[in-house]
Amino acid sequence: MSIHIIIDGYNLIRQSKSLWALDRQDLQLGREALLDMLSAYKKIKRHTITVVFDGINAPPFSQHKDQIKGIKVKFSRSGESADAVIKRMATKLRDKALVVSSDLDVIHFAESKGSATIDSPGFEEKMAMAVYMDTKGIESEEAVGWIPTTKKKGPGRRLSKKQRRSRVKIKKL
Repeated sequence: MSIHIIIDGYNLIRQSKSLWALDRQDLQLGREALLDMLSAYKKIKRHTITVVFDGINAPPFSQHKDQIKGIKVKFSRSGESADAVIKRMATKLRDKALVVSSDLDVIHFAESKGSATIDSPGFEEKMAMAVYMDTKGIESEEAVGWIPTTKKKGPGRRLSKKQRRSRVKIKKL
């Protein structure tokens, strides 16, 4: 199953220490740095990625939809927030979507529609780890396979189906 990652752009930029410093210098620098990081991640993982920004700070002459370095970029229309666009996309894609945001309103809405969610710092960490592992040539733990053991791990209670599906999507990051 293919995952469509929907990212709250300014939320991720402002939650990241490195991107936030660039964003304070110039808003466009922060957006470009985020898109560079995401394009490097996309080369490794090949997921469909859409970044949604508030249209108030859109660059001049920009369209509301664009594709830069293989990453789909959307700016909300005037009078509409990026959160509304993300909610609309989560409603449309449902269980095929993974929403990246630290905004609790967006997270709760996406989860209610069946989408998996991850907070911005968590996604940035997964993204950085994937790029690092690719540059160092390290295989992930999942590629090693199952090692038989009789040792039990974790609680005996099984997670709900929704939580198991969400966990599978996050592991694919």
